[in-house]
Amino acid sequence: MPHRPLARALTALVALLTAAVGALAVPGVAQAAAPIHYVALGDSYSSGVGAGPYDLSTCLRSQKSYAPLWAAANNVASFRFPACGGAKTADVLDDQLGSLSATTTMVTITIGGNDAGFADVMTDCRFGSTSTCTNAVNAAKAFATGTLPGRLDNTYAAIRERAPNARLIVLGYPRLFETRYCGLLAMSTYKRTILNEAADVLAAVTAERAAAAGATFADTRPTFAGHGVCGAAPWIRDVTGVIEASHPNADGYRYGYLPALNAVTG
Repeated sequence: MPHRPLARALTALVALLTAAVGALAVPGVAQAAAPIHYVALGDSYSSGVGAGPYDLSTCLRSQKSYAPLWAAANNVASFRFPACGGAKTADVLDDQLGSLSATTTMVTITIGGNDAGFADVMTDCRFGSTSTCTNAVNAAKAFATGTLPGRLDNTYAAIRERAPNARLIVLGYPRLFETRYCGLLAMSTYKRTILNEAADVLAAVTAERAAAAGATFADTRPTFAGHGVCGAAPWIRDVTGVIEASHPNADGYRYGYLPALNAVTG
């Protein structure tokens, strides 16, 4: 009998602790308590080239890109958007890192395509001979496997240094083409195939270096599958715009890039 008050006290304490642990486990509680301070870095695939309309800068930033779409959907505490069309790794280091700080909690980036000569390769393949295209693609692949890894490592390390408390998410580039026949004016199936193979090489290199930096890699190739140039419902622009060619359209950012980002952020 004398032990009953102690037993009741212990039972009450266990119940209280169980309730407290249960409250901490409720989905969304931790996220609601931690404000998101998001910075979107990178090149034209981050700034939203192809989606339009653009801001008044020379960076061609669009609110229809995946970054502002994600920020709006997740009610972030702050959002900074220094991503710029045409950016290379050096441009990120020189011009974009100023948006980062110790309070930044999430960083996204697409980078590396311009370092590898993306625009020139596309021009060589779209308007040049098969051999010209092949040589350009091979040179880009060699750069991607030989020189680009070191540049990516330096870029990711610099981001880590400026934003030590942030989660770094590296988004890849999609394959740009479907390889079915789509008319006499289209690039040959061979050219489209080797360009897609080059995209695979770039994705593999980027994923490897992102993992080495402790970052999360978001692969956009699965979400864009079936929606490349020559697809029935393409999310990639062909030669309809000089600057926008070979970039996602608004649907590509919303239904290709945004789901890939959502898949890794939950």
